[in-house]
Amino acid sequence: MPDTKLPPPGIFKAYDIRGIVGDTLTEAGVEQIGRAIGSEARARGRSSVVIGRDGRLSGPALAAALARGLQSAGVDVIDVGQVATPMLYFAAHELDTLSGVMVTGSHNPPQYNGLKMMLAGETLAGETIQALRARLTDNRLDNGSGGYRTHDIRAAYLERIVSTLKLARPMHIAVDAGNGVAGATAPELYRRLGCTVQELFCEVDGTFPNHHPDPSQPHNLEDLIAALRQGDAELGLAFDGDGDRLGVVTRSGKIIYPDRQLMLFAADVLSRVPGGEVIFDVKCTRHLFGWIREHGGKPLLWKTGHSFIKQKLRETGAPLAGEMSGHIFFRERWYGFDDGLYAGARLLEILSRGDNPSAVLEALPDSVSTPELQWQLSEGENYALMEQLQKTAKFPAAKDIIRIDGLRVEYADGFGLARPSNTTPIIVLRFEADDETALRRIQGEFRSALLALKPDATLPF
Repeated sequence: MPDTKLPPPGIFKAYDIRGIVGDTLTEAGVEQIGRAIGSEARARGRSSVVIGRDGRLSGPALAAALARGLQSAGVDVIDVGQVATPMLYFAAHELDTLSGVMVTGSHNPPQYNGLKMMLAGETLAGETIQALRARLTDNRLDNGSGGYRTHDIRAAYLERIVSTLKLARPMHIAVDAGNGVAGATAPELYRRLGCTVQELFCEVDGTFPNHHPDPSQPHNLEDLIAALRQGDAELGLAFDGDGDRLGVVTRSGKIIYPDRQLMLFAADVLSRVPGGEVIFDVKCTRHLFGWIREHGGKPLLWKTGHSFIKQKLRETGAPLAGEMSGHIFFRERWYGFDDGLYAGARLLEILSRGDNPSAVLEALPDSVSTPELQWQLSEGENYALMEQLQKTAKFPAAKDIIRIDGLRVEYADGFGLARPSNTTPIIVLRFEADDETALRRIQGEFRSALLALKPDATLPF
C-alpha cells in the first residue's frame, strides 16, 4: 500500500481521528482506517465492533465506509445508527463487544468529522491511535469478510438509566442540545425521570443553524440563559454535538462550570464510597483538593483529555472523574465512560432532594477565575513553545509547579495554567485566584514568561 494513498498523519490526534470531510478525511481514508481498527480488534481477541454516528451530514457515508473497512478485516459490524457517543459506549457494553467506533466531529464546526474508538474496553489515545497509522504504513492488515447488522440501542439505554435513578420530586428544566445528536434522546430521558422539559434546538441538524453545540464556551449558553430568565424552568442543561459533555446554567443565569459540578457529584458519590479517589484534570479549580478531602475522598490531578482520564480510571478503579471541558465519568452505578445525558440525570437526582437547585449550585465554593483562554499559534508551535516554557520559565512566588500536562503553577492564593492543546495549534490558559488583585498578579507572571519566549505575541489576557 503506497504511502501516498494513506490518510494524512495530521488527522491522527491525541484523543481521536479527526479532519475536514472531503479534504483530510475522506470515505476512502475512513475505509482504510476501519480495516486497521478491525485488524487491531482481532489482535485483541475481538470479533465484533459496534459503530454509530452523530447528526453530521457526512455521518451516513463515513459510517458506511467505516463498516466496509471493518468487515474487510474479518470483523462483524453492529450498526446502532444515529446516537449520542455515550449510547455507542453503552451498546459496546450491553452487546458484550467492549469495542466500538463512533463517527463524530464532537463540538467541531460542521465541515469536520472523525472517529472516537474503544477496543477491548480501552479507549484509544496517544500511542494506540498512532499504532493504527503504523498498521496502515506497514500494511499489517487482516483480510476477511465480516458480517453486518443493525441494532436499536435507544430503548435499552433509556430503560437502564430510568430504572436506576429516581428523582425525589418532579422538576421543570430547559434543555439546549444546539441541534446536536443529544436532542434526539435527552428530552425523553428527562421526561421519563419525571421532568417537565422545555426544548431548545433539540431537532438534530448537522449544519448547527442556531449556535455551536459546545457548552464550554459561554456565548453558546446565551439562548439557554435567556430561556431560564423568561420561563419557569428551575435549571438549564446543555450538551455538545455528540452528547458526551454537559453544561449547566442556574435560574439566575449563572454558568456552573464542570469542575464545580464535580464537587456536587463527589460529595454524593463519596457518601457511598468513603475513601474513594476522585480524578480531575489540570484545568479544574484548586477548590476540588480540599472539597474532596473534606468529604472523605482522595483527590487526584491528571492530564486533560477524555481518553487519558478513562485510562486513569481503569488503572486506579476510582468511582468518579471529571474534566473542566464537561466530560464527567461515573464508575459508581455506571460504566466509567463520559456521558453528558447520564451526568445530567445524576445531577437532577441530587438536586431534586431540595426545593432550590440554583441555590445549591451557586453555594458551591468558587473563586475569581477565567474560562479557558486560547492562544492561537501556528501548527506545532504550541508544543515547541511549551517545551521552552517548561525549561526556562521562572515563577519565583510559586508554591508548586506541576508538569504532568503543560505547566500548572500553584500559588498560596490561586493558580495559573498553560498547556498545549492536543487537538488544535493553541496553548490553553486558565487562571484562578482568591481575588482580582491576585488574579492580575498571577496573569502578570505568566504574561512575562510567555512574552519572553515570543515578544510579538498577542495574548488572550
